[in-house]
Amino acid sequence: MAQVTVTIDDKQYRMACDEGQEEHLIDLAARFDRYVLHLKDSFGEIGDQRLTVMAGIMVMDELAELQKRIKGMETEVQTLRKTRDEALIKADKNDSALTGALGALADRMEGLADRLARKA
Repeated sequence: MAQVTVTIDDKQYRMACDEGQEEHLIDLAARFDRYVLHLKDSFGEIGDQRLTVMAGIMVMDELAELQKRIKGMETEVQTLRKTRDEALIKADKNDSALTGALGALADRMEGLADRLARKA
């Protein structure tokens, strides 16, 4: 298990993470620190715990909005897939009809060619 030190609100915290995840954890902590610093700039010194809770709520609000967007995109993808599937079914039917019509036309042309060949 790897160990990293992250800084949030000018305080250092030693944390454990999986091997290879050190940079990711450091990045997450830096991003969270930006939330805390933003709140600190907006509200001043209102207490470490309160700042941390407010920053956590902001992160969760952002997550909730992203989850809504993902759900909307998933619904849109399902609609597009359904539309695509319906279009493919229609195209298959059109192909079948066209193949049938071309086959009938080819038969008629062969019949006409036979008749012309017999008259000649």
